[in-house]
Amino acid sequence: CNSDAGWSQTYNKSGIVVWIQILEVEGSLHKIKCRMECKDIAAETLYDVLHDIEYRKKWDTNVIETFDIGKLTVNSDVGYYAWKCPKPLKNRDVITLRSWLPMGADYIIMNYSVKHPKYPPRKDLVRAVSIQTGYLIQGRGVRSCSITYLAQVDPKGSLPKWVVNKSSQFLAPKAMKKMYKACLKYPDWKQKHNPHFKPWLFPEQSTLPTVALSELSIQHADSLENIDESSLSETKDDRGEGSDEDSVN
Repeated sequence: CNSDAGWSQTYNKSGIVVWIQILEVEGSLHKIKCRMECKDIAAETLYDVLHDIEYRKKWDTNVIETFDIGKLTVNSDVGYYAWKCPKPLKNRDVITLRSWLPMGADYIIMNYSVKHPKYPPRKDLVRAVSIQTGYLIQGRGVRSCSITYLAQVDPKGSLPKWVVNKSSQFLAPKAMKKMYKACLKYPDWKQKHNPHFKPWLFPEQSTLPTVALSELSIQHADSLENIDESSLSETKDDRGEGSDEDSVN
């Protein structure tokens, strides 16, 4: 998250900076890094928002379906996430093993793709592969923090150049702004929705079934269907991405 080597800055505006690392000649986006300064949000609030799956369904307008499958340890679990991609691309989903670690004023959440026998790839979605994806939250005082989002994802397909550009210039900053607004509204929302339930902080609250590590295996990209979307052109119907005023109920 803190390394500059090999990264090219593509966006710097309103406290949000985006870098990309292109690893293939064809222009497929293999790594993206996005950092946002949050001057009026506590690090622990941002950490809660990233963990709270019920709240994510409220503020993350790209989510199609998301749920926790089971837990491995007090700070690791397996989960499912499906999301909308910009038209005309096919929508994606992923099964990940996620782990997290509070470190004083800082927090880390990381994940990578695994196979789970009960959740094989679906015909209506492209199974993507998270090679290494996650967040570094760094506290900057009582009510201030920064967040760095790092993603190395194989979206399974030769992505057209416009997707690479759009991801770094538009989608990543938009997602950060949306997350920021969600953080501002979270304390009030949480007071009305099971305020003391935070299993990511209090593992004894978790009701998830235990998953044995032997049930899982690493999801390698080359074992999945490769969808060539390199020739697709961007459409005007963009799933409402032009609006940045997404409400949180």
